Amino acid sequence: MVYKLEVSANSENVGRFRSIFSQIVASMSSFLLLFDLGMAINFSTIMIPALLNASEGLSLNEEEASWFGSVSFLSQPVGAILSGPVVDYFGRRKSNFLVNIPMIVAWILMYYSWNLPTLFIANALLGISSGIMEAPISCYIGEITEPSIRGALCALTQTFTAFGVLFMYFLGTFLEWRSAALVCLIAPVASMATVILSPETPIWLLTKNREKDALTSLCKLRGWTSPENVQEEFVELTAYSKKLVNCVICSSTNQDYKRCEHESMNWFLRRTIKFKYVMFCKETLRPLSLVVMYFLFFVMSGLTPLRPNLINISGALGIAQDGKRVVLMVGVITFVISFIVIGLIKILGKRIVVISALFASAVVCTLLSTYAKINLDDSVFSYNPSTFPKETSVLPLVLLYLLTIFTALGVPWVLLGELFPFRSRATSQGLSAASNYLFSFLGSKTFIDLETNIQLWGTFATYAAFGFLGSIYLYFFLPETEGKTLQEIEGFYNGELRVFGGNSVLKCLKREKR
Repeated sequence: MVYKLEVSANSENVGRFRSIFSQIVASMSSFLLLFDLGMAINFSTIMIPALLNASEGLSLNEEEASWFGSVSFLSQPVGAILSGPVVDYFGRRKSNFLVNIPMIVAWILMYYSWNLPTLFIANALLGISSGIMEAPISCYIGEITEPSIRGALCALTQTFTAFGVLFMYFLGTFLEWRSAALVCLIAPVASMATVILSPETPIWLLTKNREKDALTSLCKLRGWTSPENVQEEFVELTAYSKKLVNCVICSSTNQDYKRCEHESMNWFLRRTIKFKYVMFCKETLRPLSLVVMYFLFFVMSGLTPLRPNLINISGALGIAQDGKRVVLMVGVITFVISFIVIGLIKILGKRIVVISALFASAVVCTLLSTYAKINLDDSVFSYNPSTFPKETSVLPLVLLYLLTIFTALGVPWVLLGELFPFRSRATSQGLSAASNYLFSFLGSKTFIDLETNIQLWGTFATYAAFGFLGSIYLYFFLPETEGKTLQEIEGFYNGELRVFGGNSVLKCLKREKR
């Protein structure tokens, strides 16, 4: 069945502002999810100083604090892997509603934690909840937005995450951690309420043969306009969706769709073969390997491993400011830069911003390593405040803020929303997010081991090495995707289109293959 567009003589041209505004409104549920994510991933930052060797109530020793600061990262891959099947089964919109439920349970359990096991379980559930929301958010925003503003709106997701980080640091300044957990319940409840403003993505509806609903959704997403104003885009989406509903096994093996007999195969065997052709094709593996490697270098060259113990690290570096104020300013800077990066992406494109930010992070880590080597005693240990230097300096504070700026300019989550083909999008995004959380866990958990064995200067030197290696890798393998449709990006990775966006190195490699 093909749904015909009815052209009206009274059609109106929708203003650009109205079109963009409609897409922002539809994204509000996802934005609130990300606000909650920002609070969840930094909750341990305000808890560890309060519980570390506490004289009464719940208390953590150094080893327990190290595990507590990283356990949510360890559990997040579980949620991230589950998020792909959830999104494919329930759809993008409904998934945005459902993923709030485990987050609500996690915050309530955190508030009522009565011993260390329940505290760790609550933090692990926060991690699972954070991981499971990745694919719904990335899929939804990537599929509802126009190519010209997709990069900006995907970057705006980082703004809400940064706002969540800032808000958590703000709560930590004025509230004890149990009260802060109770306040955090507001975000998932609000996210569930705003789902009513979010239509399902048109491409998902088309793959379910719901063409009329897809057209209605597209009209809402382009400024609550009439069908004739979205005719060209709808026709392109319809043509693209017809390829998606064909048997992927027939498509991959060049068989005739009309004689397809794969639907009558054993269910498990069919799913296994389908998974093979969907996940192990070049248009999935190429961007998946790129994003996973970017997450590795991004996490291990920036602020992520420092966050759980950032207050104590500030003291260990001899920063001339209270640790809580430093953490709050880190949140403020991250929030402000998340707006600036939107403009930078529009002006410079993602490729230049990403590579420059990663290289700059490596340089700052090198400077922090040099400062620590020259100025800090060998006895300084960030988990032992009695070893902190008595003399303070402004220089490490400036360097830490610079590291915050360049880390905030990294946009791995923006790439997550646009690089993958439709068939494997949710699963690939879940796997990518899982890799990020796995690297974040390893980075956070190994920080104490690195500092114990090679001190702070060696720890920062290690992070610098990751940054320099990552800059070289991205220079060779990261294409420019700003302003390109999802279909064009998919066409690039499966070899149907030439390299775009001025990636000269990849272009040379492509020509050599031809």
